[in-house]
Parts: sequence; structure tokens; C-alpha cells
Amino acid sequence: MKASLFRFGINLWPPFLFAGIHVTDISTDYRYVRVELRQRPWNVNYVRTHFGGSLFAMTDPFWMLCLLQNMGSRYFVWDRAGAIEFLKPGRGVVWTEFKLDDAILDEIKLATAGGDKYLHWFENDVVDAKGEVVARVRKQVYVRLKPDARKQD
Repeated sequence: MKASLFRFGINLWPPFLFAGIHVTDISTDYRYVRVELRQRPWNVNYVRTHFGGSLFAMTDPFWMLCLLQNMGSRYFVWDRAGAIEFLKPGRGVVWTEFKLDDAILDEIKLATAGGDKYLHWFENDVVDAKGEVVARVRKQVYVRLKPDARKQD
């Protein structure tokens, strides 16, 4: 799917739209994504800061989606685990970036070449307008070469 069409669609996806989550940039090769969480009256918690679930949700699908687009249909790619550490109250617009480089892709391809599963941890900082880290998110992604793909090699 073209990155521009994906960006348009995910920004209209109700869980993101109503949470105030907005993909502001995505590269055509799906190796870079920037996501913002905009504070609205309906997406704050009891103490008027960003709801923790929204901070986690803004990071949820992107490592998996970036890998799916870059690894291709020969691989299974799934989210496996996630964790978030809240470091300070989030207010206003907060953002995070996802950067997938050749070294990570090469590492995953090498680790899965024999058909073994590979679990890779990614980490994101969610940052506020002052550049201060609001939360640190870790996501574990499962990758495995599909059995039919191994037969083709």
C-alpha cells in the first residue's frame, strides 16, 4: 500500500482519530514514521494529562507495520509484547519517531534465514514540546520466515 494512502487511512481510523493520535509523516519506504498525540478535552485523564493508554496506543502498530512492509510477504511479522514506563506527565502535543535502518533489517534476515523465530525489542521515547521524555515504550516483534519461503531458497 502506498504510504500516503496508509497515512490518510490510519489518521481516520476511529481508535486513533478519537484518541487524538495523528501520523504526521511516513516515508515512502516505510522506514520512517512520526506520530503525534494531540491533547484534547476528551482524551485526558483525571489529572488533566495525557491518558496512558493513548501514549501507548500511539506507538502500538508501527514497528510491526514498518517491518511487514520491508520484510515482505515471505515473513510472519507480529507484535508479541510491549511495555511502557511513564517518566513525567504528558501535556500538549507529544510525539515519537520510528526509524528502521538496514542494520536492523539485515540482523533480522540473518537470524531468521534458517526458519527460526526471532524476537526483536524496539524502543521509543515519547517526547513533549520542550524535548523532555514523557514516556519510554518498548515493543517486541516476532519475525519468522514462512515455511514455503524456505523451500524456495
